[in-house]
Amino acid sequence: MEIPGDLKFAPSHEWVRVEDDGTLTVGISGHAQEQLGDLVFVETPEIDLVCDAEEGIAVVESVKAASDIYAPVAGKVVDTNPELADNPELVNSDPYGAGWLFKLQPEEVADVDNLMDPDSYAAYIESEE
Repeated sequence: MEIPGDLKFAPSHEWVRVEDDGTLTVGISGHAQEQLGDLVFVETPEIDLVCDAEEGIAVVESVKAASDIYAPVAGKVVDTNPELADNPELVNSDPYGAGWLFKLQPEEVADVDNLMDPDSYAAYIESEE
């Protein structure tokens, strides 16, 4: 499984991409979507929701199970992916691109530095298996 080099990862398998405007695009990792199986429903958070790091703010449901999605850092939700309402399978087919879940305006963009880099995340996945 390929892990993009420009991302950071939370232990709960969310990925974060820091955008040029300082917002964070958030999704779930390729590993997480593989573990869940085919997604049938995605509930994105409400725009303007203020959340703490590690707070459950979204839900993905697959044929196997439902799973909470956590905010990787504290901040405010500024956008969600409207495509997922009709096409939740985008998370399976393109987890690091079209399958993004929401965008967050972080309280402190430096908090992203506390997340795992791709190499650390790969080692983390291996240690879980």
